[in-house]
Amino acid sequence: MQRKVKELEKLRAQGSVPKPGKPPTVAQWLETWLDTVCARKVQDGTMAPRTLDDYRSKTTLYLVPGVGQHRIDRLAPEHLDALYLELLNRPLAASTVLKVHRIISRALKVAHQRGIVARNVATLVDAPSAAETEIEPLTQEQARAVLAEADRRRNGARWSVALAMGLRQGEALGLRWKYIDLDEGTIRVWWQLQRLTWRHGCDDPHKCGERLHRKPCPGKGRTHALHQRGECPKPCPPGCTGHAKSCPQRTGGGLVFREPKGRNKRVAPIPPPLIPLLRAQREAQAVERETAGELWQEHDLVFAQPNGRPVDPRADYDEWVEILEAAGVPSKRVHDGRHTAGTLLIEAGISPRVVMEILGHSQMRVTQRYTHVGSKLAEEAAARMGRALFG
Repeated sequence: MQRKVKELEKLRAQGSVPKPGKPPTVAQWLETWLDTVCARKVQDGTMAPRTLDDYRSKTTLYLVPGVGQHRIDRLAPEHLDALYLELLNRPLAASTVLKVHRIISRALKVAHQRGIVARNVATLVDAPSAAETEIEPLTQEQARAVLAEADRRRNGARWSVALAMGLRQGEALGLRWKYIDLDEGTIRVWWQLQRLTWRHGCDDPHKCGERLHRKPCPGKGRTHALHQRGECPKPCPPGCTGHAKSCPQRTGGGLVFREPKGRNKRVAPIPPPLIPLLRAQREAQAVERETAGELWQEHDLVFAQPNGRPVDPRADYDEWVEILEAAGVPSKRVHDGRHTAGTLLIEAGISPRVVMEILGHSQMRVTQRYTHVGSKLAEEAAARMGRALFG
């Protein structure tokens, strides 16, 4: 009893006495934090909806099964160390485990601020280290091959915008004509198109998705052969609350337009050769609008479906894969088009500060990743040093 009293006196002196009453479990607090604190940030624009989607996904997949059963005031650093070790042994990318650490740390920070716990135990754990992902841009020759193939396709200018201006996928698919000034040669990158994850709107998500729950495969054979790549489909976890897309009362998902945050919202110059391509795109779209007639849905999008509706990011990715294959270019992510733009700008001798503004990077260190050793600029610098020292 005396030990408890001393602990309370110490906490009171530190101004961190927990609130009276039974504290929630880690799982209960994470749900509260996501549904209130994070949801409000999305509402006021200080958190991207996709960030909240990512938080929910990693909470469901890793945090709740790993430490969710502990009472939040009894969560210890050792619990988090054990969780991170288990995740790294799966194996998962170290960057994923680092994100898990950041999520629980932010949730516990709010719990500490509100007196639910005496301290944020995540601050007592070393954050998992994650090496930066190697940038793999297209070479100049590969980029030209991609553009030549894209030029033969509908919405071909979509990929010219990606490689010449470095727009993110959502920024390119969210471009509207009213934000493009072809006479001045500028684009206001003010909107993004994103696909958000659906959430259940019903009272019993587990029961709602029951018919879609995947059970463990009974054994190798025909079941595997029918599945993609012949692999056994991953079973649903116990108490699965997924499959919200099929919920009759689903909410919060689908394709949405949102404003970029911070430096992401910017005015970018259009490379002169791209201007006639965009003019041709507008003319081709006018023909499609007339052909569609009453079926046309006006969103003022630069790149749209033949009926004016937004292009689904998944369909956009599928076309990118087709273009790469047809152009004879090795597999790349859609985002590598953005990396290509950044790398080519740096190799052209453009100041990293200017590249930062064009691409909408929030920090210079992100832009500096394009100045990796091995670039043409670095090779030229080495050649100049050699001439200076050895003649």
